[in-house]
Amino acid sequence: MLITLSKDSIAITREQDVVPLRNRVKEVAVKIGMGLVNQTKLITAASELVRNMLRYAGTGTVLIEVVSRGRETGVRLTFSDKGPGIADISLAMQDGYSTGKSLGLGLPGTRRLVNDFSIQSAVGQGTTVTILKWKNG
Repeated sequence: MLITLSKDSIAITREQDVVPLRNRVKEVAVKIGMGLVNQTKLITAASELVRNMLRYAGTGTVLIEVVSRGRETGVRLTFSDKGPGIADISLAMQDGYSTGKSLGLGLPGTRRLVNDFSIQSAVGQGTTVTILKWKNG
């Protein structure tokens, strides 16, 4: 069972919000004792997802949570927007699929950087992507 130890929400409204988000994610990861390699993976995944949010939806919210399961501690990030949604999630999750210019990772690359990845989307209603990176995972 996952237990939430802390949570913080950041509104994303413009490109200038990306760096403060990255800094906040790093701060939380450092606080729980996450190693540099896992911090880098988490921050890279967060950067890709927040840039997708800005590009396709314009604005959104990121929920930053410290979670635990037994002796494991991790950081869970939830990216929510009210954008156009993704018509074909399975296509969007294929390597090499892109509808724009990005860091080149796309959703499948982001999924490989984290321990848990989930995406829900409805056309015309928006998209929610949740990722989780364990401290030692």
